[in-house]
Amino acid sequence: MSAAAVPNASSTIATALSVNVAAVMPVFLFGGLAVQIAAELGMRPGTIGLVSGLYFAVAGLTAVPSGRLVERFGAPAMARLGVALAAGSMLAIAAFAQHTAVLIALMIVSAPANGLGQLSSNTVLSNWAPGRHKGLLFGAKQASVPLCTMLAGLSVPAIALTLGWRWAFVAGGAVALLSLIPLNGLGRPERPAGNGDGRVFDRRLLMFALATCLSAGAATPLGTFLTTYAVDIGASESFAGLNLTVGGLAGVLARTAVGAIADRRGGGEFGLIVVMLLGGAIGISTLMIGQPWLLPLGTAAGFALGWAWPGLMNFAVTKRYPDAPAAATSITQTGVYLGGAVGPIAFGLLVDHGGWTAGWTASVAAMTFAAVFIVAGGRPRHRTAR
Repeated sequence: MSAAAVPNASSTIATALSVNVAAVMPVFLFGGLAVQIAAELGMRPGTIGLVSGLYFAVAGLTAVPSGRLVERFGAPAMARLGVALAAGSMLAIAAFAQHTAVLIALMIVSAPANGLGQLSSNTVLSNWAPGRHKGLLFGAKQASVPLCTMLAGLSVPAIALTLGWRWAFVAGGAVALLSLIPLNGLGRPERPAGNGDGRVFDRRLLMFALATCLSAGAATPLGTFLTTYAVDIGASESFAGLNLTVGGLAGVLARTAVGAIADRRGGGEFGLIVVMLLGGAIGISTLMIGQPWLLPLGTAAGFALGWAWPGLMNFAVTKRYPDAPAAATSITQTGVYLGGAVGPIAFGLLVDHGGWTAGWTASVAAMTFAAVFIVAGGRPRHRTAR
């Protein structure tokens, strides 16, 4: 790659963060506004979980093809496609989602944007971010996910309870389109020549995909159901939205902080992920107490520990597979999406038939087993001879 073809650091960072925000915004905005949307469209908790689950199912099915598209056509082009899908879908939801079936269809249309945006951002950082700060930048990039949760929570008292939830989706579409500004500043850099063919798979990636599936299945209901749960145990709608904002802020800070810690440690990312998952399981277990005043504590712990590992995972995987970062992370990201698909659906069904305690208990168990798979996948390939 010629020196002139390398984008500057500010464009690289701004592109990765803003594209990621745009890509994931539709589903997290839906979760934050679930109370208001359900009231208008007549949805039960199981239906809310179905909408979110179908979204992540489609995102999972399109993740590996999206990774190959990014490897073939380059991150900038696929990032633009992802932004267009996300923004267009949010604006369409605001205008046309008068029935649950229409809402589901439009959420499904927005789902491929998640993989396109995430994997394009991973490639941008892997190829062009400053090496000494890559862990921090991967963490900051993934901090865009809880940032969307935080924005969704703020949109409840600021927009949904005053102008209506549809205007929150209009605002989301506008914010997504703003990501085209730093993306245009990235230009059309040449892609580094890799030694791989864009196809990677081994036992470790399978273990990591299983772990991300379980942990995402445990953590995704936080963003989808927390506002509904808070209202159900006696909190006001405004408090429920602000509580979600607390979780989003905790996630933003934690994802960025653990990336910085990874840079300083120079390794050991998988061990740190295990500690976070076990801490997240403890945090989620406090939600079962059912007291509104305890919600911010459990919410902050759940987001800051149990749902703050994706950036660290992407950083660790791109370090192991530098020749095909989009293809490698598409496999672990598939686990995230499949967990995101199964998690809300299973959680909603458990709540419908067994109550909230059953749902939170399942989340705690899944997060604990995820830590086990991380340990299995992170073992050294060879033991040192005695």
